[in-house]
Amino acid sequence: MAGIIGRISAFLKSPQGRRYSDQAKRMASDPRNRQRAQDMLRRFRGKR
Repeated sequence: MAGIIGRISAFLKSPQGRRYSDQAKRMASDPRNRQRAQDMLRRFRGKR
């Protein structure tokens, strides 16, 4: 498990990882995307 975590952290420190991280932060700050994510989580939780 530590190998996977190490790979993920190394990726996030790379230029491409930083780019994806910044993109995810921008998308998460958009209220419409936040609402979509909350709706999706609500649907998945409701089916269990």
